[in-house]
Amino acid sequence: MLFLPLMIALFLAGCATTRPRPHNVENICSIFNQYPDWYWQAKQTEAKWGVPVPVQMSIIYYESAFTAKAKPPRKKILWIIPWKRPTSAVGYSQALNKTWLDYQNQTGNSDGKRHEFGDACDFIGWYSHQVNHTLRVPPNNAYGLYLAYHEGMGGYAKRSYIRKPWLIRVAHKVSARSNIYQRQLVSCEDSIPRE
Repeated sequence: MLFLPLMIALFLAGCATTRPRPHNVENICSIFNQYPDWYWQAKQTEAKWGVPVPVQMSIIYYESAFTAKAKPPRKKILWIIPWKRPTSAVGYSQALNKTWLDYQNQTGNSDGKRHEFGDACDFIGWYSHQVNHTLRVPPNNAYGLYLAYHEGMGGYAKRSYIRKPWLIRVAHKVSARSNIYQRQLVSCEDSIPRE
């Protein structure tokens, strides 16, 4: 008797769809106008972990371009045959399997999913909080947080990013995007509807 409701629940969970990428990812007001609950989820992360909404959104912009099930492209054998992916990164936050497991264990969010926007924001907030606590990178320093996010705390402490000029360029873009989002958000934050 219990078997049938369980099977129905599993079927419905499998049918659940992820949201399409926002129409205009260049404008935070447009994103939150399309998905107002994303604002409130990011705002909840800001209140919990101290990481400003524009910083979270800027990291997501450069990690997944707001694509729920984003994954790194597969490597290719002989330039044409698809092979393994270079990392286990997936979802809005592009969290690696091990780091996501650490997040779930430390926060108790065992049901969290990397393709759920609120969980991805919470992960970014949690990780940034660890970076702030361990490496003293301020929560509003999008440049430093992104370098530590990409390289891991050990890599950041060893300054591994110095040998990666492309990563430094991306971190500067994350910082600039965060500033753009901040200026945009000032103009529309008061008009974002409640969920």
